[in-house]
Amino acid sequence: MLNVDLHCHSNVSDGVLTPEALAARARQNGVDVWALTDHDEVDGVARARAAAAENGLRFVAGVEISVTWAAQTVHIVGLRIDETNSALLQGLQATRGGREQRARAIAAQLAEHGIADAYQGALKYVGNPDLISRTHFARYIIELGLQPDMHAVFRHYLSEGKPGYMPHKWATLKEAIGWIRGAGGTAVVAHPGRYKYGVVAFGAFLDEFKQLGGTAIEVVTGSHTIDQYPVYAKVAKDYGFLASRGSDFHGPHESRVDLGTLPPLPSGVTPVWHDWV
Repeated sequence: MLNVDLHCHSNVSDGVLTPEALAARARQNGVDVWALTDHDEVDGVARARAAAAENGLRFVAGVEISVTWAAQTVHIVGLRIDETNSALLQGLQATRGGREQRARAIAAQLAEHGIADAYQGALKYVGNPDLISRTHFARYIIELGLQPDMHAVFRHYLSEGKPGYMPHKWATLKEAIGWIRGAGGTAVVAHPGRYKYGVVAFGAFLDEFKQLGGTAIEVVTGSHTIDQYPVYAKVAKDYGFLASRGSDFHGPHESRVDLGTLPPLPSGVTPVWHDWV
């Protein structure tokens, strides 16, 4: 059985490791098929492809696009994209555009709650200033000793209703799926178990996703608990979606799951890679 990991992040977005180091880690962990899916950016894809070839990995070019749907942020992964597609590149650039303004607003809110110089502190952890994110602020807050880990930081500071949370309007679902499909890719709902929609709203989201040409959801992911795997396997079967698997790995000391260490997909679902590996 192939060990497939189709969701992780390098320091081109909010990961800790370089694309080259991720490729080496994937090989060390027994990954056969690997995708780099940085947030709203594909600058690491060429480096990742070259490193995958050096490490004997089958490589899948990917991206994770930030989307606003019904006032919440959701993430759509694009797999097997052409990372040179001009419409995709223009769309990602537009999506990245508001991150600096949001980051400064986050820093101002944190300052009001006693955390000074958070913007400069977060920048120490940023590989690409265009992609400064809440994750970078979280690393600075951990550095200060205010919280022990990423999950605690988000619970106390950076999630909705907490100091440092700043909503942002990202791409539309239609735009994100259009960019992915226009670049020859497959659109996948990332970690669906993380979203806080009710049953009716979540069903409407999946209906729209499918109508717009989305074809897969992540079933086994580092962002799901073990008991959520069969739940989203059933969702995949009910909607006719292909099933994806990915660790959502960001770094050795802050991710719940390492590259390539997830269990296999549940039986009865069709892997998103069934016809291309």
